[in-house]
Amino acid sequence: MPSAETLIAFTLAAVLMNLSPGPSNLYVMARTISCGIRGGFAAVAGLALGSLVHVVATVLGLSALFVYSPLTYEVVKICGAAYLIYLGLRYFFKQNSELEKNPKPPTQGLNQIFRESALVEVTNPKTALFFLALLPQFAVPEAGPAAPQLLILGLIVTASAIPCDLFVALFASRATNWIQSNPKAQKIQDRVSGSILTGLGFYVLASEKQ
Repeated sequence: MPSAETLIAFTLAAVLMNLSPGPSNLYVMARTISCGIRGGFAAVAGLALGSLVHVVATVLGLSALFVYSPLTYEVVKICGAAYLIYLGLRYFFKQNSELEKNPKPPTQGLNQIFRESALVEVTNPKTALFFLALLPQFAVPEAGPAAPQLLILGLIVTASAIPCDLFVALFASRATNWIQSNPKAQKIQDRVSGSILTGLGFYVLASEKQ
């Protein structure tokens, strides 16, 4: 078990990292703008589940595959980017009739948003490498077996990300409410959400070439 001082320092660092703008924040924002606050909350829950998958993988040593198998890293990264682009393009190809029948964000389909968000996070190899690079730095032999320490540290990162993402969802919901006051703004709303998700996908692909 890491010392109390280590846990406090690590928690503060995790909160600061999760508060800094990044792909997960933009993803939650896009989901909230397109599907309302409930959709944003579902996205936050899905991302948290995906993060837990990476935590478990790190503890079990599976994340090392991304280090020792560059091809695996590249394939998973491209698949994740393609999925983000697919989600974004769906907003651009919505039918006008569908927009007229659903002028407000849907209250159903939250399970789908949850599943898609979890998949987006699971297929993000950078998250795996993040845990693989960060967690071992705070695990010390004097504190006992490494696996329990890595698990605790990983859970702290995931837990600290939830309130940060919820804050983003609440902030984005204000923009959603403003957009909904204009009955013709649904199309703009979808374009914004689609642009964010598609842009994230292309950003991942571009970073792969660097």
